[in-house]
Amino acid sequence: MKLLLDTHALIWALEQNPKLSSRALDAMHDATNPACFSIASFWEIAIKRSLAKLQLPEDWLPRMSTQMAANAIERLDITPNHCRRVESLPHHHRDPFDRMLVAQALAGNLTVVSADPSFDVYGVNRLW
Repeated sequence: MKLLLDTHALIWALEQNPKLSSRALDAMHDATNPACFSIASFWEIAIKRSLAKLQLPEDWLPRMSTQMAANAIERLDITPNHCRRVESLPHHHRDPFDRMLVAQALAGNLTVVSADPSFDVYGVNRLW
């Protein structure tokens, strides 16, 4: 299964935070499960840092990029198809970042690694 890591899942994995479920961590460490991280999540991090809602070191971006490369986590860009998917999603949830992740997961048949149950109403596969 191909994994799409929610923002908190990647941050917790890189920080070795015990909030990350053992099931999620096992799936992320399984080489048969390629993983990706959406560019939308980088955008979310930048916005939350600018609003002081997320505390990460000043050099978070190069550190995260290095860790992603070391752990073979691919960057998932936003495509026009993803944008069209967002447009057609029902409005169960207002978070624009999560809506993009839903669209990307549906378009790519990806399993979202997230503690957030709001993904479930969209019919995406979620692992936690």
